[in-house]
Amino acid sequence: MKHSIRIIMSVFLCASLLFIFGCTKQEEKQESKEAEAKQTVTLTISAAASLQDALTEIQKKYEKEHENIKLSFNFGSSGALQQQIEQGAPVDLFFSAAENKFRPLVDKGLINKEESKNLLGNELVLIVPKDKADTVKGFQSLADNSVKQFAIGNPETTPAGQYGKQTLTNLNLWTKVKGKIVYTKDVRQVLSYVEANTVDAGIVFKTDAQISDKVKMVDTAAANMHDPIIYPVGIIKDTKHKTEAKDFYQYLQTKDSLQVFEKYGFKILK
Repeated sequence: MKHSIRIIMSVFLCASLLFIFGCTKQEEKQESKEAEAKQTVTLTISAAASLQDALTEIQKKYEKEHENIKLSFNFGSSGALQQQIEQGAPVDLFFSAAENKFRPLVDKGLINKEESKNLLGNELVLIVPKDKADTVKGFQSLADNSVKQFAIGNPETTPAGQYGKQTLTNLNLWTKVKGKIVYTKDVRQVLSYVEANTVDAGIVFKTDAQISDKVKMVDTAAANMHDPIIYPVGIIKDTKHKTEAKDFYQYLQTKDSLQVFEKYGFKILK
């Protein structure tokens, strides 16, 4: 009898130990999952320079709502950013200011077409320092002797420069004014040159002109003078943070984000 009781007690003790061990393991797994969920993920977004102000505002709200995600922006000319991605730069999303700097990445399989969208539109304008508003009245004024130099982005890598060259060519001005051009690395550098009165005028996106109180818009290029200005955004196929990248990609299309883009002068594409 005593022997039977000992056996029962031993079995009970083993079962209890196994139960406790199992519970401990379960708790450890749960804690591990929670720690993983709390781990900070940094998303790298390569974006056109003209998007800087809007995306910086969106970043503040997004990071406040998603404490485990940090957004790291690489702003620059869309062509230069495209080349970086093609060369293997570790990027999670690409937000371009031109389709022809974005489409090659889709064609090469670096971005899935199903995970990309033409999101925004813009306009191209001619700006001058405020004190030159009386002498430079529009694109045709660039051929006048009063204009010694004006700035545009490099047409090979900068969408605003590309659209600028198209506009000047269609206005029969390119051959007359190309000797006056100061080329820049991106559209924001054009803006800074005009603000500093380093040049007599510059060609930028309307959204860039609107953020400065040191320049004045004197002309807007007609839509038929250049290719459609379209800003596509997409998820890089090889991102190591697919879930987080997709979440931010979708967040950029929410009402809150679109209102911010509209606030900075972008057109929302339907």
